[in-house]
Parts: sequence; C-alpha cells; structure tokens
Amino acid sequence: MAEAHQAVAFQFTVTPDGIDLRMSHEALKQIYLSGVHSWKKKFIRFKNGIITGVYPASPSSWLIVVVGVMSTMYAKIDPSLGIIAKINRTLDTTGYMSNQTQNIVSGILFGTGLWVALIVTMRYSLKMLLSYHGWMFAEHGKLSAGTKFWMTLVKLFSGRKPMLYSFQTSLPRLPVPAVKDTVNRYLESVRPLMDDEGFRRMEGLAKDFAFNLGPRLQWYLKLKSWWATNYVSDWWEEYIYLRGRGPIMVNSNYFAMDFLYLSPTTLQAARAGNVIHAVLLYRKKLDRQEIKPILLMGSTVPLCSAQWERMFNTSRIPGEESDTLQHVKDSKHIVVYHKGRYFKVWLYHDGRLLRPREIEQQMQRILDDDSEPQAGEEKLAALTAGDRVPWAKARQAYFSRGKNKQSLDAIEKAAFFVTLDDTDQGYRKEDPVKSLDAYAKSLIHGRCYDRWFDKTFTLIIFKNGKMGLNAEHSWADAPIIGHLWENVMTTEYLELGYSEDGHCKGDTNQNIPIPTKLQWEIPEECQEVIDRSLSTAVALADDVDFCSFYFDAFGKGLIKKAKTSPDAFVQLALQLAHYKDMGKFSLTYEASMTRLFREGRTETVRSCTVESCNFVRSMEDPTESNENKLKFFRLAATKHQHLYRLAMTGAGIDRHLFCLYVVSKYLAVDSPFLKEVLSEPWRLSTSQTPQQHIDLKKNPEMLSCGGGFGPVADDGYGVSYIIVGEDAIHFHVSSKISCSET
Repeated sequence: MAEAHQAVAFQFTVTPDGIDLRMSHEALKQIYLSGVHSWKKKFIRFKNGIITGVYPASPSSWLIVVVGVMSTMYAKIDPSLGIIAKINRTLDTTGYMSNQTQNIVSGILFGTGLWVALIVTMRYSLKMLLSYHGWMFAEHGKLSAGTKFWMTLVKLFSGRKPMLYSFQTSLPRLPVPAVKDTVNRYLESVRPLMDDEGFRRMEGLAKDFAFNLGPRLQWYLKLKSWWATNYVSDWWEEYIYLRGRGPIMVNSNYFAMDFLYLSPTTLQAARAGNVIHAVLLYRKKLDRQEIKPILLMGSTVPLCSAQWERMFNTSRIPGEESDTLQHVKDSKHIVVYHKGRYFKVWLYHDGRLLRPREIEQQMQRILDDDSEPQAGEEKLAALTAGDRVPWAKARQAYFSRGKNKQSLDAIEKAAFFVTLDDTDQGYRKEDPVKSLDAYAKSLIHGRCYDRWFDKTFTLIIFKNGKMGLNAEHSWADAPIIGHLWENVMTTEYLELGYSEDGHCKGDTNQNIPIPTKLQWEIPEECQEVIDRSLSTAVALADDVDFCSFYFDAFGKGLIKKAKTSPDAFVQLALQLAHYKDMGKFSLTYEASMTRLFREGRTETVRSCTVESCNFVRSMEDPTESNENKLKFFRLAATKHQHLYRLAMTGAGIDRHLFCLYVVSKYLAVDSPFLKEVLSEPWRLSTSQTPQQHIDLKKNPEMLSCGGGFGPVADDGYGVSYIIVGEDAIHFHVSSKISCSET
C-alpha cells in the first residue's frame, strides 16, 4: 500500500552477499523536511521569547545603549559614576586582559546592566500606570485632562509593535478587596431577593463573618495574592471546572455558530478544507505571537493574553477525583470522526502545511470510506459526555496500553478534533425557529457520541456545508474562542474563497498519504461502560430545551441614541422578561472579565439589583407615568454599568467569596455565611458574546449568530446574546424540559 511505503524510511533483505539496504528517498525527504520545520518553529519561539522577554524595550536597543556608553567613555566622560572603574579594577585582578580590552568589557557590562535596569524601570512604571482604573468610571465620551495625560504615559511606556504576550509581565495583579467591602456589596445584591426577616438573618451572618472569621481567611488570601500571579484563577480552574464529577457536555461546554444566512459552499469536504486550513493559519500566527494583544481605551490598555496558550494541542484528561489539562507544544495531526470511525490526518507534507484543496481531498477520502466501525468504536466518545469517574476508571483500565493507548493518544494530542456530521443543520427560511433550535442542540450535544467533549474544541462540519464549534470551558473563556472563530470565518470567506463549483481553490495532490484509521480493541466490559455513559448523556441532552432567535426590531444603534449602554439595556430587558415569565425576581449571573489583570478570567455581575427591580415594578404598574418609568430605567442602567466596572477592576463579589470559602476548607473551619452564599442557585445565567473581528459595515452579509450554553440551574435559564452590528441582537435561551416553570 502507498501509505505503508511512505511510512517506512528504509527496507532490507538478506542476500548471500550480505544485507541489501533499499533506501526510500521519499520517506527520508519527508523526515528531513519535518525536522527542518520543527527547528524553524523552535527558532521562532526562541526569537519571540527574547523579544517578549525584553519588552517594552527591543533587542536592538541594547546595542544603542552600549554604543552610547562606549562613546561617552571615549569622550573621557564617565556615565557610570565610578561603576565602570570598579568593574575595571575587578577585571584587572584576573590578569588575562589588556587595558583596552578591560575598558571595552567594562563598558559592555555596564551598558548591559543599564539596559536591563531601564527595561525593569519601564516595565514597573507601565505596571503602576495600568493599575489605575479611574478612566473606566469616567462619563462615556468625556476624557479629563488627567486621563489624557495618563493615556499618553501608557503609550510612551508601552513600546512599539507589541506581540501577543508582550504585556504579560507589565500587567498588575488582581487586588484582593477588603472583606467588609465585599460583604456590604453582597448584602446590597441580595436585598431585593429577600423579605425583611430573611435579610436580617443574612445580615447577622454576614456581619459575624466580616468581624470574626473573615479577617483570618483574608490573611491567607493576601498571602496567596503576594505569592501567586493571580489569587483566583488556579482555584477557579480546579474547583469550578476540573473537580466537577458530572457531565461536562451541556453543563460546562458551550458552542459557536456559523454565519446566519451565508453559505460559502454546500460541499462538506470543501468547507472542512478551507476552515481547517484557516484554523491552522491562526495556530501558526499564535505560535509566532503574531496575533495582536487586545487593547481597550483607544488601543491603549492591554488585556491579559494568557488564555491563548492552551488553545491547541490540548485535552482534558479524566481523573477519579479531579481532571487535568494535558498540553503538548506541537501537534502535526488532527483526528476526524465520521460515521463511527476515527481517522488520523497529517497536516504537513513536503515540510509545509497542507493547502485547502489538499485538506478537502483528505476529508473526501474519509467521506468516501465505507468501512464499518470496529466493536465499541462508534459510540466511544460518549465516555467524554457522561460522568467523569466512570470515564477515568475506563481510561485507566482499557486505554492505558496497546493499540487503545496509541489511538487515544492520537486524539488527545491532536491539534484539535473534527466531526464530519452526516446531518443537515443551519438556518432555514421556511422554518427559522425550529431550524435554529435544532442547530443549537446539535452543536451543544449532537448525538452525545459524535463530539470529543474533552478536546479544547471540536470543529463540526455538517453535510450541507454549514459548520459550528463545541468548546471545552476549563482552559479558557468564550471571548478567546470567539476571537479564533471570527478570525477563521473572516479568513475563510474573504481570503481563501471557493471556486465556482464550490471546491477549495488549488489542486489536489495524490502523493499525500491517505488518512489512517485508528485501531481499537474495546472489550465488552468497556462497551457496557460506554453504554451507561451514553444513557446518562442522552437523558441530559433530551432534557435541554433551546430557543435561538434573531431580534432585528432594533439594535445598539437606537440604544446608543438613547444614551444608554447596550449591555445594560439588554440586562434590564432580561430582568423584565424573567419577571413576566416567573412572577418573581431571581439571583442573576452576568459574566464579566478581569483580564485587565495578569491571568485574569471572569467575575460575576449580579444584575438583579434594587434599582432594576424598581424599574421592572414600574413597567408592570399601569398607573406609573412614563416619566417615572424612564427615571427608574436610567437609575437601573447606571447602577448596572457601575457594577460591571467594579467587576472588571477587581472589586466584584463572587470570586473573592469563592476564594475565602476555599481557604476555609483548607483550614477545616466552617462558615455558615460562606456556605449559604455559595449554595444559592443562579436561576438566570447570562453572558454577552463580544463581536471582535468581523466588520459588518464592510461585509454585512457576514452576520454571525454568536454562541450559547446550557442552563446553570435545573429550574433556571441560560441566556447568551450577541449584539450584531447596529440593528440586531441574537439570543440563545436554554432551559430544562423537566422543569414545569421554565
């Protein structure tokens, strides 16, 4: 077979004259080119490491500083205030150098030290400047002279042409709020949700905690904040995500959708070819740190880029008590699932990345393969959809050796996972509501065995050419995947394109080895575990109700004309809709980000406030005047914006209380206050998907639906929304069918 020939570097036969080696020149060529490719990547990473390591200076600035020092020395001026002379005397004791050599070496050493000192000074100055967040609380559109001067200083110390990770060491640490401040903000947030008696009881618990146990726990948390890069993120990743023992499908993973109306091609293999290539181009930019860091405030204030590090070549590994994240530096293959079979597809040939048409060819070979799945293979991925403990035990028992281990390694160490789905999905004009709902459910759970839910993301290409993405949540938050997704869609549609017949541009290449089927030996006992996991997953999937809809009566254009924050407007609309539906107010979660700080992830904005409840009641009161309704709306919107800014600047409520709770568990002390706070259900969980890359003014046809997630509480709603351009908002609402109230 051709692929077997390509895989073997040489063959030999024994003859009467000895051993005859017959070299396979093509195989040796591929090995050589693969090695060249690997060394190129290592060199680029080494070079970028140096550039990032000396930022905001540049490597060339070292030469400028050293030449400057040497010039002043030859002009008989001592810029070092005697330090160079001391270095000279130290070198003189060695007796190995002439006076001229000593002067040169002393000048270089002092110049290097001065250069390093300047880098540290600039970096520390930038960190101090970025610790200021007063600009966020200024009135929208109005910058004071002090803020403008601050922005000038930030740009001055930020250097030129930053790479993705250039700002990491200059970002401030997430501050630990005072216990009393957090407790007071918490009490304010729950006031509209409790009657007087319940609030007095909670107030008593809170004040007792703030004066007694709280300061003790806070001391340990302060200690961690001084020692660790971020006092929240590692515990958040471990205890909220990796230690969860229930299914991550629906409960944790989320999804992203394709263009709403646009279908670049209806050929499944062609769409896969271009999109996979676009993803790999993004990975190439990421490896080279060519992705620009996200900057706020007129391209001035950087956000943390740490979450990009594990986007590719990463998989969640199940454990009996806690999962782990396995990340490898590089991966030269992907794994593709189609009709119950798993295929390993190499991404490089002749030392280069496969071109779109070549990837399409590989995908078509998989689609044309009519072989049957091996025993237990078809529904194997159900293990990643069910409870974590059975999967961890099965992995240890049945996948830790032999061909099962090799095949599982291929999946877990793949760049990412691809599913060639054999169903048609996407928006249909004749039935827009049901088609989008079915599309959302297919992306978030599918058949429960045709997505590898442990991979950082599964790229899903449907039979009719539509696509989507299912993402694991522990390694990063939705805006990071959103950035990848928008870049991929832009590259695919505006740069790569398709031929008139719907195929990828370019030519096929028959010399590329065909995809390799992964081999399995799955015993009946393991198949029983797979079936049980599938039953758990199917029960969960069947209970999920999704409503995905496009609202185009108005959008942020009209909202901004009313001088209101679009996010605050949507949140207040959700509060009103929820009250009309449930007849009561509920604890509401809105995800905010803390990436103004190093390794920051998210914080909670508690959107149900006293002010929002007053607004909702006024809207439901037919006797209330429009003037009062508008007044209540303005007050509620202003309050919401203030809470969002507090969350972004490290003064939120929930992450601080969460970390105090973790400390209390380590100290084996019980806190009735913290226990009650962390057991409160989020019956309305919301999140906005930011539009980051697609320019709808230039390309209005590239309308995207954003993405969504499952309900957080069994008796609650999950609401994701994306503010699309100036005139529309797309909503994804999820709930449980088993709950009679939703």
